[in-house]
Amino acid sequence: MVPGQPGQVLSQLVGPPGPGQNRCAVLGFPIQHSLSPVLHAAAYAELGLTDWRYDRFAVDRGELAEFVGSCGPNWRGFSMTMPLKDEALDIGAVSTAARLTGAANTLIFDGDRIVVHNTDIEGFWRPLVAHFDVASAADVPIESAVVLGGGATARSAFVALTTMGVADITVCARTRAKVEAWGPMFEATGVTPRITDFTDLPESQLLIATATKGAADQLAERAAASQQIVFDAIYDPWPTELGRVAAEAGRVVFSGLDMLVGQAIAQVELMTGRTIAADVLMTAGRAAIAARGESV
Repeated sequence: MVPGQPGQVLSQLVGPPGPGQNRCAVLGFPIQHSLSPVLHAAAYAELGLTDWRYDRFAVDRGELAEFVGSCGPNWRGFSMTMPLKDEALDIGAVSTAARLTGAANTLIFDGDRIVVHNTDIEGFWRPLVAHFDVASAADVPIESAVVLGGGATARSAFVALTTMGVADITVCARTRAKVEAWGPMFEATGVTPRITDFTDLPESQLLIATATKGAADQLAERAAASQQIVFDAIYDPWPTELGRVAAEAGRVVFSGLDMLVGQAIAQVELMTGRTIAADVLMTAGRAAIAARGESV
C-alpha cells in the first residue's frame, strides 16, 4: 500500500502533494466520516502553514505497519482511529500515556524514529479546563465521575479523570472482566474505580459516555436526572439521545466534537510544533457537521 495511490486517498484537500510539502493524515477503517481533515486544515490555514497538507486514508487492521513503512521523508505524522489504536503500539516508541492506556491515536515521525502518543486523554480534559476557566487539568473542580463503556476510549477517559485529580470514579461496562483487566492502569494512577453493570448508573458530577452509537439511549433519562455534566464522546450523529435529553434537563453537555477538538489541538502541536486556539477548530467542525445536515 503506497500513500497517495489511487483508491487509497479518500480526501485531497489541496490537490496532489507538492515537492517538499509536509504531509499528515488520519488513518482508520472506515474513515470517510472523520472530521480530522477539516480540523487540521483549519489549523494550517489559521497558522499560515501553506506547505502543510492533511488527508484521510483507509487503513484496516493489519495494514498499519506496511502503510507507515512506505512513507517518505516528507511525512510528519498520523492521527489514528479504530481499528488501529492498539496495533499502533507495535510501530515505534510508545509515550507514557499511550502505554498506560494501551491505546495510541497519534503517530509522529521524529527524525529517524517513530513515536506513538495518546491525545484522546487531552481531548477529555481540555474542554473541561475551558468550561471551568481554570489553569490546568488538576484545577478542574470535579470530585466524582462515571465512565460508561469499557473500550479504548473509556480507558482514555479514565486516565483523563485521574489527571484531573478525580478519585471517586465508577466504570459502568457490559463486560466486567474488560475493566478488571485495567489493573496496571489502576496501579499506575493510584485510583481503583468501582465497577458496575452498564445500566447501574450512580449519581455523580460528571458522566463520560464512550459507548457506541445508540448504546446509551436507554440511560438518557436516568443520566439527565443523576449527572450534573454529560460528556458524550459521539459527534455524528448529533445530538445523541443522551445529549438531547441532558440538554433539555438543563445539564451542561459536551459532545464528541469537544473531545475531537481537544485531542486535535494536541496533535497539531505534536505534528507542527505550533499551538492553535480551540475556537478555530470548533468553528470548522461545526460548519462541516452542519453541511452534513446535523447540528452541534
